[in-house]
Amino acid sequence: MNKINIKDFLIINCTGKNDKIGLRVDNNFFTHNFQTKFNNNEILVSTILDFLKNHKANLDEKFTVIVNNGPGSFSSIRVALAVAKGIKISHKVNLFGYLDTNLTKFNLENIEILINKNLIENKLIKPLYLS
Repeated sequence: MNKINIKDFLIINCTGKNDKIGLRVDNNFFTHNFQTKFNNNEILVSTILDFLKNHKANLDEKFTVIVNNGPGSFSSIRVALAVAKGIKISHKVNLFGYLDTNLTKFNLENIEILINKNLIENKLIKPLYLS
């Protein structure tokens, strides 16, 4: 298996519990936590667009979006996947998915371990939903 080379990325961790996004741009890492009392599905797109704009992320073929495939809430995962695929289509970025169980803590060190151990994949066909 070839090692994946990812420099700048957006990671979307929306499973319906402890939802957050992270962004690495120019060796800086930023996070945004969603407040649980709001319906994240309605604000996810605008929050991500503002987050990318505020941190001057350059969305091109060198940029990567990593999205949590679950397990988790059906609607939260579907919305996160749709947003990630929309960014891929509109900006031609790379797109990878990961399983929630492979990211023990949402911080840059653990995300880099996820990437370096090839625990991400570019096949987003089988998300895991909780019933």
